Amino acid sequence: MSTRAQVRFATREKGQSFSKHPDAIHAQFYVHSDGYPEGLGINIAELILTPETVQGWEIEHIQDMHSDLNYIYYIWSDYDKETCISIFKGLGNGDDFECIFVGEPKELIERYECMHKLKTND
Repeated sequence: MSTRAQVRFATREKGQSFSKHPDAIHAQFYVHSDGYPEGLGINIAELILTPETVQGWEIEHIQDMHSDLNYIYYIWSDYDKETCISIFKGLGNGDDFECIFVGEPKELIERYECMHKLKTND
């Protein structure tokens, strides 16, 4: 039996109690198993406190920006609305990046899946 969990991201706001659900979140990740505090809770805390990665992903402060990025992805979601993705391509910290994709996840898969297949068949 799996212990499922969601990891959600919200902005700290004045007057918001940390012991209550916020009115809005900015992102969330789903974890299918080991979602209990002794497993996932410790992993999250360790990720925040150390530069460790989980399958190539790191939790960073919301204001962190790298100077050597190639892509920036935005996941746009809101209650009762379809989730959309924007992809920006460039080199640097994002100031001069060009938007190369805006659409729903299915559209992204349709557009880039054939490119992925071509690259893996080379």
